[in-house]
Amino acid sequence: MEFKDLEVWFVTGAQLLYGGDAVVAVNAHSTEIVKGLNAAGTLPVKVVFKGTVNSSAEVSKTFSEANNDPKCIGIITWMHTFSPAKMWIQGLKDYKKPLLHLHTQFNKEIPWAEIDMDFMNLNQSAHGDREFGHMVSRMRKNRKVVVGHWSDAKVQAKIAVWQRVAAAWADAQGMIIVRFGDNMNNVAVTDGDKLEAELRLGYHNDYYGVGDLVAFQDKVTEADVDALVAEYEKEYIFADDCKKGAKNHGQVREAAREEIALRRFLKDKGAKAFTTNFNALHGLNQLPGLACQRLMAEGYGFGAEGDWKTAALLRTMWVMAKGLPGGTSFLEDYTYHFDGEQSAILQSHMLEVSPEITTQKPRLEVHPLGIGGKADPARLVFTAHAGTGVAATIVDMGNRFRMIVNNVDVIEPKAALPKLPVASALWIPQPNLEIGAAAWILAGGTHHTSFSYALTNEFLEDYADIAGIELITIDKDTTINKFKFELKVNEVFYLLNKALQ
Repeated sequence: MEFKDLEVWFVTGAQLLYGGDAVVAVNAHSTEIVKGLNAAGTLPVKVVFKGTVNSSAEVSKTFSEANNDPKCIGIITWMHTFSPAKMWIQGLKDYKKPLLHLHTQFNKEIPWAEIDMDFMNLNQSAHGDREFGHMVSRMRKNRKVVVGHWSDAKVQAKIAVWQRVAAAWADAQGMIIVRFGDNMNNVAVTDGDKLEAELRLGYHNDYYGVGDLVAFQDKVTEADVDALVAEYEKEYIFADDCKKGAKNHGQVREAAREEIALRRFLKDKGAKAFTTNFNALHGLNQLPGLACQRLMAEGYGFGAEGDWKTAALLRTMWVMAKGLPGGTSFLEDYTYHFDGEQSAILQSHMLEVSPEITTQKPRLEVHPLGIGGKADPARLVFTAHAGTGVAATIVDMGNRFRMIVNNVDVIEPKAALPKLPVASALWIPQPNLEIGAAAWILAGGTHHTSFSYALTNEFLEDYADIAGIELITIDKDTTINKFKFELKVNEVFYLLNKALQ
């Protein structure tokens, strides 16, 4: 997935009431705006001006072309003059991709000394955008509305967020998620309606037995393993017992063999995300922890114990954050540190945490794992760096999908963890552990999360809007009373919505 291969179309609304000269001026202004947006260097995706639309036929033609162009991930609309909203109905009805309504105008300030009625008739964004906005709202079409002058850095930053989310949404449509085995036995929250997920979110789940992966593993040569171990030696600090000739070096080689097989398998299937399950390791030497860590850093979504929703969301968040500093990873709530105002949660997993979220050089170690019944697995050991991020999950509530987002503050560990041989992060959920954890539980949140330093609430709000799913946010302003009320209101809303369908 490369942003440079994608486009966002810019479509300007007008009408022929003011004559051909006005349309020429509208086109010229729109062209300059698009050039300015692209030249600013703040947008990850190229903006392409697709002309001024002056009729229902022109709107429908442009929107239909956008639907069918794989490079187009969304449309930005702007009404330069008054654009009668009825002409947008058919195009909006058929349009399937993300929409951003840019409420701006060509000139930044009112030209006080020169303004006349010709200027007023031509520069009617304050008028035209409200007409267009009414129709989009009347049709119950989700979109992002950005208000401000197109040259303003804050405006461009909001457009950039939406572009990243639109790219991630396009990436998720038809996303193949490979599941090795099924969900961990008797676990509820990691499962869900796979058919509805494909209809609503684009996730396509494919099941494979571990034997299918083993068949790829059997074709990995010793030379392949040599080359990957050499790469490990350059990137990581090897524990003494993992170095060449030491007792655990063989387990490092087996981990490399599994990684090569897994990467080849995923590429062969065209998959962007995958899950593993320690109940399904037949034919593997060890739980493929090191492979999962490295593949996450490359952009593959991952979910442990068959958690396909988290695997898909992680891939989506990785795409949103591509090229931004900080990193993205799968994580799990493990154990608490209660000490009043600084109470925190230790985040980790058996093995699978992405090295993208650390500034340390990871240590490659081999230790026993008291689950899964296999040989001692290799893994990268490190601690996540301090900073602010978002932890998110998607849960199936039976009649809808709910995205839960919690702002978290990652802090330095209170002390060293010499006997914990896994990667970890220590964070305080906002507004504090007591409220944050209670709210997460009340919302039905998972014990797995997709975490990112690079993203903010705005990214995930845009995603939920595009997907048409419920969004619940837990942040510094959350109180339990207000949170419970929000949950109750949402429940009524979705029950009524379903009844009216």
